[in-house]
Amino acid sequence: MKRGLFIGRFQPFHLGHLRAVEHILRKEDELIIGIGSAQYSHTADNPFTAGERIEIIMKSLRQTVDTRRVYLIPIPDVGEHRLWVSQVISYCPSFQTVYSNNGLVKVLFEEAGYRVEPVPFFDRELMMGREIRRLISSGGDWRSRLHPDAAKYLAEMGAEKRLATILKPDF
Repeated sequence: MKRGLFIGRFQPFHLGHLRAVEHILRKEDELIIGIGSAQYSHTADNPFTAGERIEIIMKSLRQTVDTRRVYLIPIPDVGEHRLWVSQVISYCPSFQTVYSNNGLVKVLFEEAGYRVEPVPFFDRELMMGREIRRLISSGGDWRSRLHPDAAKYLAEMGAEKRLATILKPDF
């Protein structure tokens, strides 16, 4: 069984991430989506909880991929890079390939003996978490960058108000 790991913060999980998952699942039998920095929420870079991110991801995947082939694993940061890979391994089912464009992730997993493959960027100029968070906070067109079910969930949970408050400059 070929199993890959796709790790990210997914703040939020957008259509670029969804296309990446579809791409990876064409190569792998199963995919672990590692939800990084799982302990953080309600900050500018990490506004959503791990549980909210799981909801967003599942709502995005349900109508698109066979979710029986996907594991969602929250992975908290450990604070030391040299310990992080062993922590990821302990949280996840076994995997052979790591999918990431992050240089540090690539180095750390390659040093641990894993194959690391890049993930194609899909509509990168539109699909950037920081920009999507900014659009959510300002009432811009963020919904078109997420799966409709994920956008509906975020709207219902009050994401615009949360991000507008979090990202509002202090005076």
